[in-house]
Amino acid sequence: MTITSHASDAMVAIPFWLEMFAVVAASISGVLVAREHKLDLVGAVALAVVCGLGGGLLRDMTLQVGNVYILNQPMALPLSIATAAIIYIFPAIVDKPEKLIPLLDIISVGIYAATGADKALVYGFAPAVCIMMGFFTAVGGGMLRDGFMGVVPGIFQRTNFYAIAAIAGSTSYVCLVMSGIMSNVAALIVCVVVTMGLRWLSLRFDIKSPTEEDIARFLHRKK
Repeated sequence: MTITSHASDAMVAIPFWLEMFAVVAASISGVLVAREHKLDLVGAVALAVVCGLGGGLLRDMTLQVGNVYILNQPMALPLSIATAAIIYIFPAIVDKPEKLIPLLDIISVGIYAATGADKALVYGFAPAVCIMMGFFTAVGGGMLRDGFMGVVPGIFQRTNFYAIAAIAGSTSYVCLVMSGIMSNVAALIVCVVVTMGLRWLSLRFDIKSPTEEDIARFLHRKK
């Protein structure tokens, strides 16, 4: 694999406000989990940072190319910390979090899936690796958060599409960009739409990821 010196210049240009929106949305979900578990302010900030920036850090540590986002973007870490402090002290700001946070969360997952896959694409990694990096970036923060809280990560449990939605979004981005059908920005929009669409369909029709199943017993019932 050859890494070109101009690779970083080719990365998808995401509007700054959209980039920060993803950080804020993911950070809010982290601080609300902290409040549910009665953590102090330090714990809330830690979970917010893990949720908002942990996926990108996991991606950058794995790829070991280019810059580390959490260090290179001067606004990301302060914004995540500020979001955590404000929501922790004034939780009423987030009215009806059970409805708002899932929406914000899945939008941020779609954005992160595209940006994670894009960085791997820029540096010439194989399509499967690009999809995996999109997935890591999208759900890595939530996975680390659950691990820190000592629970089985939600992406590994039988639930409405979340991890599957992230994989589908990342795959759509990689396929569209590599085929040249769309520009990076247009592919990012499609990625977010696919991710949100699958998540909505799974909630609307209560479709859940498959779990352990004895196929032999199933075939026996069919007879």
